[in-house]
Amino acid sequence: MPGENLSRDEADARGRLLSVEAYDVALDLRSAIAQGAEADTFRSRTTIRFRCAEPGAATFADLLAPSVTAVTLNGRELDPAVVFDGTRIALDGLAAENTLVVDARCAYSRTGEGLHRFVDPEDGEVYLYTQYEPADSRRVFANFEQPDLKAPFTFEVTAPEGWAVIGNGAREGAAEGGRHRFATTRPISTYITAVVAGPYHLVTDTYRRTFEDGTELEIPLGALCRKGLAKHFDADDVFAVTKQGLDFFHDHFDFPYPFGKYDQAFVPEYNLGAMENPGCVTFREEFIFRGKVTEAAYERRANVILHEMAHMWFGDLVTMQWWDDLWLKESYADFMGSFALVEATRFTDGWITFANRRKSWAYRADQLPSTHPVTADIRDLEDAKLNFDGITYAKGAAVLKQLVAYVGQEAFLEGARRYFKRHAYGNTRLADLLAVLEETSGRDLAQWSRSWLETAGVNSLTPQAVYDAQDRITELSVLQEAADSHPELRPHRVAVGLYRRQGADSALVRYARAEVDVSGPRTAVPELAGLERPELILVNDEDLTYCKVRFDEGSLATLRARLGELADPMARALCWAALWGLTRDGLMPARDYLDLVRRFAGRETDIGVLQSLHDQAQAALEHYTAPEHRERAARELAEGALHELRLAEPGSGHQLTWARHFAAVAGTPADLQLLQGLLDGTARIDGLDVDQELRWTLLGPLAAHGLADEAAIDAELARDDTASGRRHQVRCLAARPSAEVKEQAWQRVVESDTLSNALVEATIAGFAQPGQRELLAPCAPRYFEAIERVWRERSIEIGMAVVRGLFPDWLVESATLDAADRWLDGHAQAAPALRRLVLEKRDDLARALRAQACDAAAGDRP
Repeated sequence: MPGENLSRDEADARGRLLSVEAYDVALDLRSAIAQGAEADTFRSRTTIRFRCAEPGAATFADLLAPSVTAVTLNGRELDPAVVFDGTRIALDGLAAENTLVVDARCAYSRTGEGLHRFVDPEDGEVYLYTQYEPADSRRVFANFEQPDLKAPFTFEVTAPEGWAVIGNGAREGAAEGGRHRFATTRPISTYITAVVAGPYHLVTDTYRRTFEDGTELEIPLGALCRKGLAKHFDADDVFAVTKQGLDFFHDHFDFPYPFGKYDQAFVPEYNLGAMENPGCVTFREEFIFRGKVTEAAYERRANVILHEMAHMWFGDLVTMQWWDDLWLKESYADFMGSFALVEATRFTDGWITFANRRKSWAYRADQLPSTHPVTADIRDLEDAKLNFDGITYAKGAAVLKQLVAYVGQEAFLEGARRYFKRHAYGNTRLADLLAVLEETSGRDLAQWSRSWLETAGVNSLTPQAVYDAQDRITELSVLQEAADSHPELRPHRVAVGLYRRQGADSALVRYARAEVDVSGPRTAVPELAGLERPELILVNDEDLTYCKVRFDEGSLATLRARLGELADPMARALCWAALWGLTRDGLMPARDYLDLVRRFAGRETDIGVLQSLHDQAQAALEHYTAPEHRERAARELAEGALHELRLAEPGSGHQLTWARHFAAVAGTPADLQLLQGLLDGTARIDGLDVDQELRWTLLGPLAAHGLADEAAIDAELARDDTASGRRHQVRCLAARPSAEVKEQAWQRVVESDTLSNALVEATIAGFAQPGQRELLAPCAPRYFEAIERVWRERSIEIGMAVVRGLFPDWLVESATLDAADRWLDGHAQAAPALRRLVLEKRDDLARALRAQACDAAAGDRP
């Protein structure tokens, strides 16, 4: 649609022209409970007061709405048919001081963008919530949709009586006739305004803090979820982490929480993990656990709570000027979330999860052809949408962890404190952050920034050791390499650890460590010269920097033989991550990685690492194992999973994790018979509680293998006719091995727009299953015929889901790669964001082909 994709140049020009003084937004949401067409739209009335630096100039306001009833500028009525084109409202003849009033009918969303409307299948109740980042508040009210045009907001919401309604500010007075008016906010950006409305279950608490000067702070806390989830809602744990986080950030930031109350709403059909709306944080409701989960799930939720809380300062109080510097909030929040998790909560091993899971996301993104510097070149909103990626979040956070090692923790935190005080309620660029860090550290960060923030790509660090006749180190060096496409060699502050067994049957433990500043292609580590030969040399011990870790031949041989004997869980996690990197890069046969998982994953104590190993093993089996070896590899992986499942401590998180992994890789008749037995109660594993969520986990592979038909799936839905149950049902239905089923799923996702975002996601998740390659083959050419139309006709969120989720990567063949190349060559003028998505998936496919060639070259194994 013309004008929907705001460019940076347009935003710059408008930002120089305007300053916004205030928004007053009135929403009438009573239509949400109506039936049929009446429930499609709601009334939105916005009053904007703003200044213009050039009286007489022209500009535009943003609005995505089905219709506009009236537009008034400075008392002058404008014809909506003339000034509104569906995305923008043209404004001319501006005065020095202006008042714009827009009365519109805006649309409820079913895609998770704008004001999302959800009808609970359990009780027919309607739930609403907003999600805007980067630019969907214009779907709810007229505004100037760019992060640098901050302003105070006052919201008034009229909703059905009896509904809970929350926003960024505290509600002023009692709701009368369903009308709720909220306190005016401090200046914030449009994309972090929020409204949550519906018959939500609400739990309240209070955070209190007395500062050293005697000042007292009281923050009302709220936690919300759908009524149907109330029985599962552990709000006490949410509040406990929230209070620990507020203590931590007050201790370290020296800037009291600036937004009054702190509500956290867990909402249905959410596209993201969470969103940092000040005073009204929204989360996906899957963080409310309907069944037994592992401690890693609670850790992940706590990390997200703290990530969003860090945004109250990094992002909400101080906001990037434009999406080029998106990392200024996301990287900091990702780093500070893990930092607070480890320092302030019970999850003291959070850095292990960061090293093993978050950085894995970053390494993948940084090796794609679409890789970009941490501070990126964002030309428009479509670019911005795609840059919420592993580089902006996880690489940026890893780079900040390296910066802390480089300048020191106290200098880093003092820089944050000065940054908040200097730029409170304003907007910043990279230079503003570097300025305060240079002040506090005394270091010139210009070169560091150029190397780490302004260039793309990941370096590889490999140890090289020379030994004398007595097996002592005469020289140990760290070799640094870079890809030809991104040749930058960076400064790395790393720890190098030496590990060996103290006796023949003892664990591998570290006996020496040295920190060194690596720069250039080779850096000596003189502190380790003269020491006895190690069995393992671990570069980047303790995970101080961001790099690919490589091994010398002796270290790799040690890991192949006794990885499970490595005592330190962080060192073990780093080695697992490095071995996965070797597998993805086609330097280690996939079957070797699967063998390591079979032999050593059962000894893994960290549940989050174990879950990552299972995910990676499944990916290695399906994408990186040579086709001629896949059947045997799958059988052996399932045998190993069942063995560990039976050995696991009854009732433990490890047992649950192995049960889920076994279900995912089960393939033989005996495996599937056991899944069926666990489901119907004829089989039992001591301590394994087959609750409703695990039932769906067991049913999925049975459906994919043709052993659970539509009647069986519908019968399971009858046991769990909830929003979650319906998502599982849709996934299982789409997983069945039938050409008719696949065609029906394709039609619902690609050719129709009737499914909500959550059901699109569930259908795609079920569509392509292991062992269904021949069945799915006819869909490959149809994908390339359809995606440009899908991108043009659907919202960007749904477009991204379809383009990524239906790419035929289940057909790892040169012909699929050629088809992708033909599409890219023949669609040079397609939307850049669409081309990027296809290019990324094409690169994943090429990587899989290289990995399969490596696995095939390894030949048959005994």
